[in-house]
Amino acid sequence: VPDPSSIIMAFSGKYEVASQENYDEFMKVLKYPADTIEKGRNAKVITEVTQNGNNFTWSQVYPGGKTMKNTFVIGQESEMETMDGKKFKATVKMEGNKIVCDFPNYHHTSEIDGANLVETSTCSGVAYKRISKKLA
Repeated sequence: VPDPSSIIMAFSGKYEVASQENYDEFMKVLKYPADTIEKGRNAKVITEVTQNGNNFTWSQVYPGGKTMKNTFVIGQESEMETMDGKKFKATVKMEGNKIVCDFPNYHHTSEIDGANLVETSTCSGVAYKRISKKLA
């Protein structure tokens, strides 16, 4: 059994989107307008994760310079922000080697698979999967 702290520390790094599954279907379920879906479809989103124990800073930098940044502590309620800037409170948890969070209208998990960051968001039975390759 790996040391839990080594699993947690495995998230730190900088990642770029390499592939995604069910993007359009997921964005439609969340009722995003067609132009927003179109703009984001092939966006090379950069995710930067910084960790110190159970303290995380999770940033996503979108083309054009828009950044979404969430700071949270595993197991404590934190104020978070959605892709479109809505604020909400959530408690981020560790389930095995996954970071799990319930956003207002979807369930989100993140895990490290080799050198990849794999994020899965599920809403109304549609699972959107984004795989990002580690850059640094």
